[in-house]
Amino acid sequence: MYSKEELLEKVRPVEDPEIGFSIVDMGLIYELYQDEEGKVYVKMTLTTPMCPIGPSIGENVKKTLLEDPRIPEVNFEWTFSPPWDPKTMANDEVKWEMGIFS
Repeated sequence: MYSKEELLEKVRPVEDPEIGFSIVDMGLIYELYQDEEGKVYVKMTLTTPMCPIGPSIGENVKKTLLEDPRIPEVNFEWTFSPPWDPKTMANDEVKWEMGIFS
């Protein structure tokens, strides 16, 4: 069974193509865990509920996780509560690149 940190590293290569940063570094993943049967549960958000590429980002997350033979299934949920806030959710590198200096 993978830890949350190990699962985050697996999906770190998935980027928001409009912004060009990892969804992990942007803080878009709210929950990520693997149960005892190996199924992975993902709860994440998008930069905006109207993001036109949201479905493709979700599919990339699922595809990336399912490449691992120790992950038989991925259950995925979108949430917009709380809304994404890069000032508090993104890592320092993303904030810097986005011009958020507080």
